Amino acid sequence: MRVTDTLPTPSAEALAHSEQLAQRIRAAIERDAGSIPFREFMQMALYEPGLGYYVAGLRKIGKDGDFITAPEISPLFSQCLANQCAQVLTELGGGDILELGAGSGIMAADMLAHLENIGCLPDHYLILDLSPELRDRQRQTLQQHVPHLLERVEWLDRLPATPLRGVIVGNEVLDAMPVELFTLVDGEKVIRHVTTQDKDFALVAVEGDYTSEFNPALPAWMRSMADTLAAGVLLLIDYGYEHADYYRPERTAGTLLCHYQHRVHANPLIYPGLQDITASVDFTAVANAGLDASLELAGYTTQAMFLANSGLETLFIQALEANPAKQYHLAQQVRTLSLPAEMGERFKAIAFSKGFTPTLDGFRLASRQHYL
Repeated sequence: MRVTDTLPTPSAEALAHSEQLAQRIRAAIERDAGSIPFREFMQMALYEPGLGYYVAGLRKIGKDGDFITAPEISPLFSQCLANQCAQVLTELGGGDILELGAGSGIMAADMLAHLENIGCLPDHYLILDLSPELRDRQRQTLQQHVPHLLERVEWLDRLPATPLRGVIVGNEVLDAMPVELFTLVDGEKVIRHVTTQDKDFALVAVEGDYTSEFNPALPAWMRSMADTLAAGVLLLIDYGYEHADYYRPERTAGTLLCHYQHRVHANPLIYPGLQDITASVDFTAVANAGLDASLELAGYTTQAMFLANSGLETLFIQALEANPAKQYHLAQQVRTLSLPAEMGERFKAIAFSKGFTPTLDGFRLASRQHYL
């Protein structure tokens, strides 16, 4: 992943949109005596109603957006997830799937198509997504790929009031949660604040040479997941590290990164509402939050091993037999998803269970739980 300092100039329309959000952020800073915590800035930049990056009508995912996720790279990724969901649904005797933040909808479409092929469709496929633009795009994608299964899909504005039996799936959800930014000063964490500097935003200066971040909302979020699950599995895939690696002394600038028109850079204070702001996931914190929420840790491994355990090789062979002309493209997809230098080791899979005791197929080999 290459970080750049050179970014395309947004259009006049995009800049006007960003300025509307910037005005709201400036007003919040003024109300709060001249600065707000970085976490609040990130919350507004990503989720401010009508203007934030994830809730405004901007195309975010795919070649015309700012980044590409694993389901966009290859249907093999979603088929592997579907295999894991199928195991859980079979053991439970049926149930539902809830996808958190369904992106373009291609993962939902590919999972449903594969689950139909293997005779293990969920009773309902629920999608929780805050973006009206993405909801519309998801409907279009599902209508295009699996129109006959659209009646099983339901969009939610909030977590279901009645706990579900089945699987909750989240791909690249945790990295988009607002984080606290801190700098160590004489060994103590100093929470960083954002202020205004003329018309720009800037961090309030502190003296320290080690900056990182943490997610204060994680415990409450995991409790909400536990409350949503009557019986089954919570499966999360994202990029990140175990605690010791996340906060190693050499990682002096933390993990915050921004995505704008397929460029990766490290300045979250520009173009509010136009760029994605992310932080890597501390999987040790995720595991502890899950355990504190009375969930069982059911598995933790790299994305590469999760996909391998979930039938990637067989799915690749089947896809190749169905379309031999796509051998090169299929091989490229597998390499991107699996190689250590690509997504294979930087991304991890972690699963929690509730009222479900069988060993999950996706975590049978190469567990990394001892690193947490």
